Amino acid sequence: MPLRIGIVCYPTFGGSGVVATELGLELARRGHDVHFVTYGLPVRLGTAFGNLHHHEVVVSDYPLFDYPPYETVLASRLVDVTLHERLDLLHVHYAIPHASAAFVAREILRARGVRVPFITTLHGTDITLVGKDPAFAPVIAFAIESSDAVTAVSESLRTETYAHFDVDRPIEVIPNFIDMERYGPRTTDELPCVFNPDGERLLLHVSNFRPVKRVLDVVRIFALVRARIPCKLLLVGDGPDRPAIEALGRELGTHADTHFLGKVTDVERIYRLADVFLLPSEAESFGLAALEAMACGVPVVSSDRGGLPEVNLQGITGFLRPLGDVEGMAHDVLRILEDAEEGARLGAGARAHARVFATANVVPRYEDLYHRTLAATTSRARVES
Repeated sequence: MPLRIGIVCYPTFGGSGVVATELGLELARRGHDVHFVTYGLPVRLGTAFGNLHHHEVVVSDYPLFDYPPYETVLASRLVDVTLHERLDLLHVHYAIPHASAAFVAREILRARGVRVPFITTLHGTDITLVGKDPAFAPVIAFAIESSDAVTAVSESLRTETYAHFDVDRPIEVIPNFIDMERYGPRTTDELPCVFNPDGERLLLHVSNFRPVKRVLDVVRIFALVRARIPCKLLLVGDGPDRPAIEALGRELGTHADTHFLGKVTDVERIYRLADVFLLPSEAESFGLAALEAMACGVPVVSSDRGGLPEVNLQGITGFLRPLGDVEGMAHDVLRILEDAEEGARLGAGARAHARVFATANVVPRYEDLYHRTLAATTSRARVES
């Protein structure tokens, strides 16, 4: 049965916003009426459907406030959209401020005789970084406990949530997903790559260039590999670490062979060019970028932190190393690049394992959760009445 679903997310290039947007697009393709409620148009929301809508959250700049009251305005907007679009449920991505705003909206609606449940999906840094700040922890724990249903994108994130917060409620693991048709291996009829005119091997990293991604380690790995074989480094994204990345590249003599591609929207086109994908992160709740690379048949060399071992399987889709093991990761990259047979085997394994996370396998789990949550809400309403 088609549902009217409100989705709240950050409309940026971050993993939670990308996953939420792709989920909304797929739900719309499946016939649901999807309403995004965000402060800007989600970056991946490029395809229009008659049943896909965007409601902007506009925060007024009152002199009274030192900081814009976004959470309050978001809660009010959720009430307005829910009432006028007759939404069945809200699905919020990221614990704060989205889950706490959804809680306020739900209680306002309840006072008006309207029962609309909200589901919270935990994506990672809302738990692993922000959530560990004592200033936020009580609110996050309350928002999780108050949600009508909670999901996490990996077993690792679910375990970490229970470890760091005083919560006693089921958290269902529904992993991130991938469009296996959009993300696929490079075909023979594609144009030659402009980044390696002499056939150099291509290493790729995609992130927001924050310290947690350890892009400086990417540069160090590249320098070690480049000392052995001709290669280039492609960096997709941008962020606060970029000046340090550029400085280290100049220091190591690799800057001329490094291409900064910025915030690419059709990133699958870049994945297809790569020979190896690098993700030496300090923390990854899931590792969506690794999955995108794997779907394109690209082996992954990553750290063994967080949810990465659930995505990148040791010796099957690529290799895992302890955090900061730059030399070990460089060794693994060379193993892939210098042994064509090994590289092909891992690329095929990466593509095969990515199918586990195919859209058709994962999105129905969200649909099932929506219907179960609505049924439970209706049942509680009958008991209370």
